[in-house]
Parts: sequence; C-alpha cells; structure tokens
Amino acid sequence: MEKINNTLKKLAASGSFQERYEKMKREILENRDVRDFINKHSETVTSDMVNESLMKLYEYISQSKECSECPSLQECKNMMQGYDPHLVIRGNTIDIEYHRCPRKVVHDERTSSQKLIKSLYVPKDILQASFATLDLDSKSRLEAVRLAKNFVETYSAEERMKGYYFYGKFGVGKSYILGAIANELAENKVASMIVYVPEFFREIKQSLGDNSLNEKLDAVKSAPVLMLDDIGAETMSSWGRDEILGTILQYRMLENLPTFFTSNFNFEELTHHLTYTQRGEEEKLKAARIMERIKYLAKPVLIDGRNRRE
Repeated sequence: MEKINNTLKKLAASGSFQERYEKMKREILENRDVRDFINKHSETVTSDMVNESLMKLYEYISQSKECSECPSLQECKNMMQGYDPHLVIRGNTIDIEYHRCPRKVVHDERTSSQKLIKSLYVPKDILQASFATLDLDSKSRLEAVRLAKNFVETYSAEERMKGYYFYGKFGVGKSYILGAIANELAENKVASMIVYVPEFFREIKQSLGDNSLNEKLDAVKSAPVLMLDDIGAETMSSWGRDEILGTILQYRMLENLPTFFTSNFNFEELTHHLTYTQRGEEEKLKAARIMERIKYLAKPVLIDGRNRRE
C-alpha cells in the first residue's frame, strides 16, 4: 500500500489541488474579520502562522458570528449549536475558541430562571405573542403597543429606563403585551422574565421550607427586564408586601432596572389593596412606600377595549 505521505504529496502537486488551495486562501485572507484579527496582532502573526492555520481560519469564516446568519437558536448553522467562533493565538498558530452566542446566552438565562421559579411559566399563547399579532382595536391599546415597541427599540442596559404599569379590566390583553415585549427583547438578545405574581407569592411561601427563598428572590429582582403580571390579584400579607415585593422593587429602583406591571387596579385601587392585609390590618404608610417604588419604576398606561376571554 502506498504511504499516505506520498499520496498527499501527489495531491499537493496536482494543478487542481493547487488551484483550490489558492482560491481558499484568497477567500480566507479577504474575509474582513480575518483581516481585522491579523492587523490587530500584526506584531505576532507571520505568514507562516497564517499558512499553517489555514484550515482553522477556513473553519472560522464558514460559521456565523453573533447570530448574524442564523434565523434562530434552533436553526443555528454553526458546528456547535449556540456557540460562535473567536480567533485566538496559541503558541505559533492561530486557533479557535467557541463562546456562547447571544441567543444561547438569552436561552440559558431563561432556562436557569425557569428552573428556579415555577411561576415563571405563563400560558403558551402569551409566550408566543408578538407586536404583529396584537389587536389594535382601541386608541388605548394602540398607544400601549406604541410605547412598548418604543421601549424595545430604544432599550439600553447602560441607561435608566422606566417600564410601564398597564392596567385595565379583565381580558383586555395586558399580559399579551408583556409577552410581545419579552419576545421582541429576546430577538434583540435581551433576557427578560415574566412572573405571574399570585403564583409567585404562593411559591415563595413554600420556599421557606426548602431554603430556596433567597435564590428565587435574587433571580427575580436581578432580571435585566422584569415583568410582574397581575399584581393586585394575590392574597397580600405584610410579609409578602414588605419583605418580598418591597425587596424586589427596592433593588430594582436602586439598580435602575426596567420593570413592567399589569393589574386590574389603577394606582389608587392598588394602594387600597396593599393597605389592607389578609389579617385585616390597615398599614397606609407601608402601602405608600410600595406605591412610591412602583411609581418610580413605571408609568401608568390604561388599556381598555372588549374582553377577549368572553
């Protein structure tokens, strides 16, 4: 049997191989990202290094970076789904490191949060909502969607941004707007969390017995964009109001983290709800403190229209 080295030498000497090789080399060296990397490391990278690393460089240019050529995480074109390549220098060669892509980061953050908080799970139709599918059959809904879209389009983690307090009667689609915001943010590679408040409070009470309260509380209060759905529908206790809700809102206020709310109550009605606990205690000052935090974090937006649940 002919030795493999001899076979490779024959291939390298053939005209067709040389032609393909030169074409591949030109394609690699004309790639903007490769050129930028070589220029950035011009004092280190030599022609020999480039020639010896051509296959790695070809592997690099053949894949998507920063999700630019992938329609979704599930349709990722890269060798490792959810990971994009980064060029590095190792010794006398150019190599590749794989890092999580932006969509993978968002997915992992959501998955991690879902493991911690069961109340994060909301109806599938809400999670599938988008601005394109929202009904715009009233002036207030049109304005609410406009404000929501503007938030998504102008969102910046470096700037202080207020959320919105969407309120109105049952079934007017307040939660759907939160779902649309969350999905649009995810498209922009921004992680968010929707929490159904009544279920969250029930779960938090159960967490006292398994020592997971602080972990769950930290996950909610530190979410890049938090959406508290149906606040006011929970059975309120002094502890839940002050130690749980108050702690979440205080942290987000100090860190300037965008926070959204939906409720059937306007501010005045929510103040009344927070004032009287399940024991019948009247605590106006403590309720006022919570309301001041909500007003700091979010602007009230009324949504009216027909009840879509009927």
